[in-house]
Amino acid sequence: MRGTLALAASPLALGYSALTSSSTARAADAPLDVAAVAPGIYVHQGRHGLFSPENAGDISNCGFIVGRDAVAVIDTGGSAMIGMGLKAAIRQITDRPIRHVINTHMHPDHVFGNAAFDDGNTAFVAHHKMARGLGARAERYQAINAKLLGENAFSGTRIVMPQVPVTGSQTIELGERTIVLEAHKTAHTDNDLTVRDAVTGTVFMGDLLFSGHIPTIDGSIRGWLALVARLREEKADRVVPGHGPPAMPWPDAIAPLTRYLTAVSAGVAAAIKSGKTLSEAAETVGLDEKDAWVLFEEYHRRNVSAAFAELEWE
Repeated sequence: MRGTLALAASPLALGYSALTSSSTARAADAPLDVAAVAPGIYVHQGRHGLFSPENAGDISNCGFIVGRDAVAVIDTGGSAMIGMGLKAAIRQITDRPIRHVINTHMHPDHVFGNAAFDDGNTAFVAHHKMARGLGARAERYQAINAKLLGENAFSGTRIVMPQVPVTGSQTIELGERTIVLEAHKTAHTDNDLTVRDAVTGTVFMGDLLFSGHIPTIDGSIRGWLALVARLREEKADRVVPGHGPPAMPWPDAIAPLTRYLTAVSAGVAAAIKSGKTLSEAAETVGLDEKDAWVLFEEYHRRNVSAAFAELEWE
């Protein structure tokens, strides 16, 4: 049974075709801009930034896959307003029923738009650990993000908990279209899920892949590096990052993220070995990466701290 937690109102892209025009200000019912990155595969590119009333939580990528019989949505944005915009974009393209909403992990910028699709006819699908993680953070997420977005942008937003847990691999049939969901071990978070469209070889990576926007560690840096090493050996025609262009070539897309995580991991390990404190490591490790990433100042020291806490016990 699905549960809900009410929230206070308050690098190199592959070719793609834009389907709607962009605008600076958005109305609550305005469709999001989406791009067709492959036949039947559509992606909305979120902005690089922090939650604000101006962007209404539109800071991550989301998209959808259209089959013969039904539609599957992959992530829904950072507010009900963005979720409504995604739903409106879907309805510009197809009237086929939206049977599944798949969340790639629990972070608010990927799940807070779920409420727009919670009509009783849609199944919410996620990693088997996501419900626990999202439930534990619900109160903090609601307080912080309602304040950041403001009453108008956050109005109507609520957390919709997953009802279909994925352990290992699971397939969903959309009609002449099979998508494969894979639940991963702890990496970016402890509840990362990838979505592969078997027809086009397109893989939605969620936040296992960042481009431009600095990666953020909320799981295990060692686990993330290990997973990346495995995933880069898998074939894909294109991948959709959680933050970055609508689509990217694989495995080239993962190189900058791998470089950054390797620099942080090696730098923190060296700092620990030399007896440096966490504060000292945060001021010295990985600074050569500063010009390569948007929001470096906002997240890098936090990443170093997370890596330090993990690696100091090795």
